[in-house]
Amino acid sequence: MTTTTLPPAGLFRRLAALFYDALIIIALEMIAAGVVMAVLFALNGMGILSYGEYLDAADLLSRHPIFSPMFTFYLAAMWVYFFVFFWTRAGQTLGMRAWKIQVRNQDGTMISTTQALIRIATSAFGLANLAVPFDPQKRGFHDIWAKTQVVVLPVAK
Repeated sequence: MTTTTLPPAGLFRRLAALFYDALIIIALEMIAAGVVMAVLFALNGMGILSYGEYLDAADLLSRHPIFSPMFTFYLAAMWVYFFVFFWTRAGQTLGMRAWKIQVRNQDGTMISTTQALIRIATSAFGLANLAVPFDPQKRGFHDIWAKTQVVVLPVAK
């Protein structure tokens, strides 16, 4: 089916998919943070790393002038990578797959990494979707900037 025959995704589907993805990202972030915490705990247990003035690994990661920004960057990079990976490979995150929507170029091809990064940078954590009801083509602000569209896929028969 060509892109021109696929209807644009509305606000409800987009927000529902975003909610599903948020649950997945929260779980992935917890795992990613847990791995770092486990490594720090193990290094402390082996005597390789001392928490020093910090109470524990969590205190170290939240207050240390170097580790705290690095840890925040690591978690943010995981979040960004989730979207870039799925959008550039299949045009769908897991939440988008559940709601049968796909992000793509106007000609139906997959979006580039640059387009995915533009979508993330201009999405305002999903608030850019609030433009969908007001745009004649049902595009979010981030779709306009990245020159992408989100379409509803046909139900498999």
